[in-house]
Amino acid sequence: MEAHYISPTFSHSFTHPIRAQNSASSNAADKTTYLAALRNKSAQLQQEVNGFLTQKMEEDVQSAAQEGKVKKSQAEERAEEMYG
Repeated sequence: MEAHYISPTFSHSFTHPIRAQNSASSNAADKTTYLAALRNKSAQLQQEVNGFLTQKMEEDVQSAAQEGKVKKSQAEERAEEMYG
């Protein structure tokens, strides 16, 4: 499982490997185990991406405020629009 962040100045990849399910063993227990692992990895990936985006947003706000280009509240609003 992968996610990629790409901006004009920076890129970052997030990877959480998960072993593929063997289609030959399609019993319910194997499927349940695989889906539980997939759900766990998805949650981990989402948490990592959210943390990264929050960090980037805070860095952008601080950078804009330090440069005196905009007030901190305006920088925060702009970052929220960019990162969601």
